[in-house]
Amino acid sequence: MKLIHCADLHLDAKMTSLLPPDLAKIRRGELLQTFLRMVDYAEKEKVSAILIAGDLFDRRQISAAARNTVIDSIRSHPEISFFYITGNHERDGFLEAISQIPDNLKLFGRKWRTYDAGPVAVSGIDPDTEAGPGRYASLVLDPSCFNIVLLHGQITEYEDTSRNENIPLRELRGKPVDYLALGHVHSFQEGTITPRGRWCYPGCLEGRGFDECGEHGFVLLDIDTANRTFTREFVPFASRKLEEIPVDITGCFTTADISERIEEQLGYPYSRKPVTDDFWKIILTGQVDISCEKETDWLENRYAAMCGFLKVEDRTQLAVDYGDYAREASLKGEFVRLVGGDDGLDEQEKAEIIRCGIRALSGEELPV
Repeated sequence: MKLIHCADLHLDAKMTSLLPPDLAKIRRGELLQTFLRMVDYAEKEKVSAILIAGDLFDRRQISAAARNTVIDSIRSHPEISFFYITGNHERDGFLEAISQIPDNLKLFGRKWRTYDAGPVAVSGIDPDTEAGPGRYASLVLDPSCFNIVLLHGQITEYEDTSRNENIPLRELRGKPVDYLALGHVHSFQEGTITPRGRWCYPGCLEGRGFDECGEHGFVLLDIDTANRTFTREFVPFASRKLEEIPVDITGCFTTADISERIEEQLGYPYSRKPVTDDFWKIILTGQVDISCEKETDWLENRYAAMCGFLKVEDRTQLAVDYGDYAREASLKGEFVRLVGGDDGLDEQEKAEIIRCGIRALSGEELPV
């Protein structure tokens, strides 16, 4: 018996904090298409059920187009059961607008509910900010079944009554849990839960920001119901990857120097044509002289055509050799000595003030 475990799809997310509005709209469409591709994959691979461990949508107010696309996909695949718990983002916004719930969409609620699927049982409960301690004590599982428990939240060792989204593993140990299907953490993670099971976060289906870099997808379970064993496989499935690319520019003095260093790190020469659809964040690191000329806007414009989206972030440290200005009889030398002697500033604050001051004294236009 095959099942898919996915979570944190965050469909209909705005994403305008990362992307310009036109690209954010395209990306929203891609997230929805990835959900549809996953369902098609399930049909092709004869998957019996899809476990959605919360945050199917990004917010309570969702577009009619996204809602209708998802529910139509569920209705058009009656041979697949969709087990769905809400997350901390969407709550009931998706379900409230549906006049008739499809028979193959299995819902839970604020109390434990178990669905029997032959020798496999799927139990779950929706997150509840009003729930008190002890909600896991009422979970009763049949040890003769292969037991899947579906939850959304952050696993912890102990129950924290001040944070009801936490999932205390201590309260679940000793129960006959074979697979704890989790959502909420956006990267793949797994571990054991005694006496006989494993817990797993599949991560989000698609990365939406540079805090969600790397491979994303879902977990494919293949359960041997006769022996109550299973194998699992993480399936990369995202339409694009997001990557942070650190580039050490220590020793560079010009934007042209930095450009060469970037191309060395990328492994690609400059191109006006795309080499990938992935999103890149190039992070400039290292220590540079205060006279180093860095034009991050120019670098973004230069390499933007090579990928789906590009951002350049400057995280370099500035270095000031005060000995170079100790005896310089000029306004610049006096300025450097004045700032360098200010004990109320740390070294990086001094370096940045000196860098801006020298550029201003040299007649350069400073960025706003």
